[in-house]
Amino acid sequence: MITLDHAYLVTGLMFAAFAILSLGDMQNPARARNALFWGLVACSLLFGSYLGDFGNGLLVIALVGIGAFGRLGVGKPATTSTEERRAGALHFGNRLFVPALMVPLFAVGGTLLAKHTAAGRWLISDLQTTLIALGIGCLAALTAAMLWFRPPALAPLQEGRRLMDSIGWAALLPQMLASLGAVFLAADVGQVVGDLIARAIPMTSAFLAVFAYCLGMALFTIVMGNAFAAFPVMTAAIGLPFLVHKFGGDPAIVCAIGMLAGFCGTLMTPMAANFNVVPANLLELPDRDAPLNGVIRAQIPTALIMLVANMVLMYVLAFR
Repeated sequence: MITLDHAYLVTGLMFAAFAILSLGDMQNPARARNALFWGLVACSLLFGSYLGDFGNGLLVIALVGIGAFGRLGVGKPATTSTEERRAGALHFGNRLFVPALMVPLFAVGGTLLAKHTAAGRWLISDLQTTLIALGIGCLAALTAAMLWFRPPALAPLQEGRRLMDSIGWAALLPQMLASLGAVFLAADVGQVVGDLIARAIPMTSAFLAVFAYCLGMALFTIVMGNAFAAFPVMTAAIGLPFLVHKFGGDPAIVCAIGMLAGFCGTLMTPMAANFNVVPANLLELPDRDAPLNGVIRAQIPTALIMLVANMVLMYVLAFR
């Protein structure tokens, strides 16, 4: 049976390869720093369950120290030229997107297979099924691309290393912020936030509770930078005590749409570096260093419209 541990193993080996290739990249002056950073990430994925809380804590502190006191360099692997890529794009056309489309197809198909068939339940663990299916989809897409396009054997690792070097420490931001949300939940921050919001917005009706929950998810995400960090706090503060217990809302609908409301906040904050700052840097936008770069300014109208839409959907669907 394929479990989440297998996904961790494959991902850890990938980051270990990034570390080894970084160390051998003589054109990158920060190669030792890059190798250490990605090597620690690999250790976390491969041996995290054996290190214990204290060991993992030290590992995280080391990652933060490397990211804070020394910028990662961008690797310069031997790769195809711009002319070769243009020629390949003209030759394959839209067929280039086939491997990329395989990833979501395998993720959705694998999840449905595991949930609704005996063979799927035997093949894929019922814990974190979607993540496991996503990993299978990535491996299937990689295999298809290697067989079809015939690139050099190390091309996926070299290009993956170059991309991760460009993203840098921001690649770990979702995991860090999700962990912070769990810490806030354990510290009972949700109760404090709930009391403060209840004083500002009286929870006298389901509509006001929906408004407070969705708006709070968006605002808290803007501050935290990640909806996964905001979700446990706001759900403990408003979602469960008011929307579900007091007004009888469907918890699945409340939580699903509440997370979408948080993602609206993700679109409007530079704190979500992996979503907003990284694309601006990769695209080399001229205003990427501004407090609200071009990516965020372009997303704000859509985010506000979707936030209102999520409020309406939650009010209409959760209390039927």
